[in-house]
Amino acid sequence: MTHLVYLSLGTNLGNKEENLRTAMTLIEEQVGTITSQSALYASTPWGFNSENTFLNNAISVETSLTPEELLSTTQRIEHTLGRTHKSVDGQYSDRLIDIDILLYDDVVMHTPSLTLPHPLMHRRLFVLEPLSEIAPTMIHPLLQKEITTLCNELKAEGTC
Repeated sequence: MTHLVYLSLGTNLGNKEENLRTAMTLIEEQVGTITSQSALYASTPWGFNSENTFLNNAISVETSLTPEELLSTTQRIEHTLGRTHKSVDGQYSDRLIDIDILLYDDVVMHTPSLTLPHPLMHRRLFVLEPLSEIAPTMIHPLLQKEITTLCNELKAEGTC
C-alpha cells in the first residue's frame, strides 16, 4: 500500500541548492517517488539567531514506509548528509539539512518520537508557502483548514 506524504526540506550551511538536490535524490532512492516539489524559498532562521539564511522547499512523496520507518529513513538521510544532531526542546541551530515530516496521508498520531501532522507547521511560513504551492487544497487533519488558508492567515497575522 502506498501513502502520500509531504516533507519540508531546509538547509542554511554549505551549498544549499546542492544539499537540497542531494537530499531529494536520497529520498527518491530510500523513501519513494517524489510526485511534486515546490520552488526554493529563502527564509531567515526561525527560533534562533544566525547570519546564515535558509533555503527551503516542500515535496510530496509516494511511499510504502510506515510513519516510523519514514522518520528513521529521513533521519538516516540527514545523518548521511552531515547533520550530527536534531533540535531538542526548541533549541535550534544551523544545519546542513533538515527533513521534517509534515503530513502522512491524513494520519493523526502522537508518540514520543513522532507527531503527525507536524505540530508547528501551521506557525511556520517557510513551511506553509512551499507546501501551499504543491498542495493548496490539502486539508490539515487537525485544524480542518486548507494549507493555503493557513498560509494566508499566518501572513495576515504578521507574526511569522
